[in-house]
Amino acid sequence: MAGTSDIKRKIASVKNTQKITKAMKMVSAAKMRRAQDAMTAARPFAHKITEMVHDVAQRANPELHPFLSGNENTDTIGLVVVTSDRGLCGAFNNNILKAVSRFASEHQGKKVKLVCIGKKAYEFFRKRDYEIIEKYADFAGKVLFSDAVGIADVVVEQFLNNGIGDVYVLYNEFKSTASQTPVTEKILPLKVEDAGEQLVEYIYEPKPEMLLNELMPRYIRYKIFQALLESTAGEHGARMMAMDNASRNASDMIGKLTLTYNKVRQAAITNEILDIVNGAEALNG
Repeated sequence: MAGTSDIKRKIASVKNTQKITKAMKMVSAAKMRRAQDAMTAARPFAHKITEMVHDVAQRANPELHPFLSGNENTDTIGLVVVTSDRGLCGAFNNNILKAVSRFASEHQGKKVKLVCIGKKAYEFFRKRDYEIIEKYADFAGKVLFSDAVGIADVVVEQFLNNGIGDVYVLYNEFKSTASQTPVTEKILPLKVEDAGEQLVEYIYEPKPEMLLNELMPRYIRYKIFQALLESTAGEHGARMMAMDNASRNASDMIGKLTLTYNKVRQAAITNEILDIVNGAEALNG
């Protein structure tokens, strides 16, 4: 059994670790609040531009626009994978990496090309049999719309040049602090539902096909921007919960080590008393 000095060093080490995890929890809580506010503020525009694009697409001829009809590349799928740059956030990144593997198995016979957002995705897939179109990392903890613009422009260029066919984005959707759900969303070509007889006719200037040339790149940019915001808020929420669990585990470990320390110290005191009593009896005898 370890001595009291060793146990005291372990207790001090665990207490120092607990201070770090509590500090990281507080930092993540503050970052999550800011990320959640940014995500909530961006949702109305995201919903409105989605509604507008679908409204115009219903009145356009799908055969005249690749964003609606697709391109000639039916053998390749583009997948935008959103993870974090850092770890210590529980199963946040592992859930996305597993979802990518499931996605690839569900689309056997097709080649999956990746656009990796976050170091964790790139470091994982660069060692495996996946072609990576582009990688993006080091957002410095803050997502800007300009970041999404650069990513979306690469995706649109690959799609229009037949480098990839269908395009999906895979990210963790923020449900709550304790819940982030992997979501796979198809963004190209746009799936347009038939409005039937309820479709109201509008006069467009210019034509719907020309409007889509301007609207669709903006739509793709904002869909990726929304995915980045959702993932960032989910990352901070997952890290906050992971650090809270780590702090709780540290408290449990400190309690167990303290109990062990007291037992060892009591045993040492008992042995010393026995030695004194035995020595006294030997002198008297």
